[in-house]
Amino acid sequence: INDFSYLHTNCFELSIYVGCDKYPHESELPEEWENNRESLIVFMEQVHRGIKGIVKDVHGKGIPNAVISVEGVNHDVRTGK
Repeated sequence: INDFSYLHTNCFELSIYVGCDKYPHESELPEEWENNRESLIVFMEQVHRGIKGIVKDVHGKGIPNAVISVEGVNHDVRTGK
């Protein structure tokens, strides 16, 4: 579903598995957190990379459904309402 959401709704979803056990026991969670804390935090900080902003017309109003294309990236993005 993650690929479908990205391609058809511009919603970027991720599923991250930090071990081989998809459903670790509750008692194992603190150790899993400590083993992966730094890398997960660094990963979350990446949200601040890239291009972001609001597409506006000359009057400062948002433009719904505008197409944003980036050269070299084979995936256009559309603005929301």
